[in-house]
Amino acid sequence: MAEDLSGLGTESLVVTRREAVAIVTLNRPHKRNALDDGMVLGLERIARGLPDDVRALVIAAEGPHFCAGLDLAELTERDAPAGMLHSRMWHRAFHEIEFGRVPVVAALKGAVIGGGLELALSAHLRVAETSAFYALPEGQRGIFVGGGASVRLPRLIGVSRMRDMMLTGRVHDAESGERLGLSHYVTPPGEGLERAIALAARAAENAPLTNYALIHALPRIAEADPATGYLTEALMTAVAQSDAEAKRRLAEFLEGRAKKVRE
Repeated sequence: MAEDLSGLGTESLVVTRREAVAIVTLNRPHKRNALDDGMVLGLERIARGLPDDVRALVIAAEGPHFCAGLDLAELTERDAPAGMLHSRMWHRAFHEIEFGRVPVVAALKGAVIGGGLELALSAHLRVAETSAFYALPEGQRGIFVGGGASVRLPRLIGVSRMRDMMLTGRVHDAESGERLGLSHYVTPPGEGLERAIALAARAAENAPLTNYALIHALPRIAEADPATGYLTEALMTAVAQSDAEAKRRLAEFLEGRAKKVRE
């Protein structure tokens, strides 16, 4: 029997599972799922503590909104060292999601703004319902992003578009967000979570070492100079091909027993 994951959760982070897929649900709908420090640390702990039989993770949300960013109650006055360490705590938590053991899919809807967008960007795939909208209001609040957006977002949409969002408070809807790369899929209202779970389940079927390479090696290859990238790719493909799971799947393919490519 699959291990129950409810013990990993808290009142504001509910953890369930669907076979090999763990689902963590932000559960503060009265606050539009705004993140406090306990939730950020909880996400880090959950991502790190998934049992071995969990092969993918979905981040979802209760209520009409994914996440409205940092809980304003957390905006206490801090000196520079404290502010830096607080930001680094968010970096560490979201790094655990982005560079953990399993693929992560975010199911987005309603507000995906500020720290909520930063959380979404740490996922490997993003499914947005048509209600989703994206913004970085930090510029209008006299602050700066602190959860990794200045690193992750320009790689998706470019420095110029991120600057536009912060200078003017520009809001992108679900359609615009998909065009820019903020999401990979758009669904009708109410269908985002099931689509995210289905995508996570499909990714969970992959060989674990292949998924590990996609999570850890691919982004580093993309950032490397070409010579280093080609060498790293060659080393990674050699490691992946030597894995027993890869050998089994290749044998099934050669014997005509493997699944066909599907849409």
